[in-house]
Amino acid sequence: MVQTLASNGANSIWEHSLLDPAQVQSGRRKPNPQDKVHPTKSEFIRAKYQMLAFVHKLPCRDDDGVTTKDLSKQLHSSVRTGSLETCLRLLSLGAQANFFHPEKGTTPLHVASKAGQILQAELLVVYGADPGAPDINGRTPMDYARQAGQMELAERLVECQYELTDRLAFYLCGRRPDHKNGHYIIPQMADSLDLSELAKAAKKKLQALNNRLFEELAMDVYDEVDRRENDAVWLTTQNHSTLVTERSAVPFLPVNPEYSATRNQGRQKLARFNAREFATLIIDILSDAKRRQQGKGLSSPTDPLDLGIDDDDQHDYDSVASDEDTDSELTAQNHNNTQRNNRAKVHNHTQEDELKSTS
Repeated sequence: MVQTLASNGANSIWEHSLLDPAQVQSGRRKPNPQDKVHPTKSEFIRAKYQMLAFVHKLPCRDDDGVTTKDLSKQLHSSVRTGSLETCLRLLSLGAQANFFHPEKGTTPLHVASKAGQILQAELLVVYGADPGAPDINGRTPMDYARQAGQMELAERLVECQYELTDRLAFYLCGRRPDHKNGHYIIPQMADSLDLSELAKAAKKKLQALNNRLFEELAMDVYDEVDRRENDAVWLTTQNHSTLVTERSAVPFLPVNPEYSATRNQGRQKLARFNAREFATLIIDILSDAKRRQQGKGLSSPTDPLDLGIDDDDQHDYDSVASDEDTDSELTAQNHNNTQRNNRAKVHNHTQEDELKSTS
């Protein structure tokens, strides 16, 4: 998908105002290869992909809701074709990936699945489309794909529903479930048995989180996995002199301005977990995700617990899991945050290319 977008000039979407001399107002330019990674290149990449500072903006109108609906209807129609760049442009202008067409009773992902447009489906999922969303008759995009004989697409849509848990499992054991014999792989640690009162309390707090807060914690752990893996890759590509003289590693997850201060603090505390503590947290998240998905009740107090946390007064896991008082703060931005996180994935390879091309 990324290769197809790149070969069809998708970069011009993110750099629209930079490429149009008539719209250049601030004199902003792309960094040169000799510019520093921090802050010059990193700030440019953040402005380009996160803030969408150079994307073409439609003129302000009083009926912006109508404009979004029109764009979403265009997207609904376009995804049946192979014009991936057109759909990306519509999404960048504000079209909604989960738009439910009032007359047709389907979402764009239903249309793409029926037409067998696997790249369009992938792009829609990146922008937040729900692979399990029902149409007016209760049929999902996976049902559409299977009926059209698009078995590869149907399997991919199933994988998309379990992207987070698959990624966490792969981080621990290097394997993913095949989703034919089961949707979860829960690794075990030989020395993870911990029946301390602290471990029991931490386990209960994790299980007591409502689904929204549990999802947010799982998303934050997913981001921490990504940070640790990127950090490891970065360190293997640098020579000793560069590591000593230039600040390149990211010691913890950066502050996300769309999240509350409490959540940002919890995200950054994840970096303080050692390998064993982080692994046991992931195992507990995988176990509880499976329990919630299958609708099972809470485990009994005598069940084995897999939380390897030092018995100190300010252990990180307890602090992250006990943020129930932030419930009202986090509600308003939850949906937008999820879509923003998903959109960031489509730029991962592009951002890496950006750093390489300017270094």
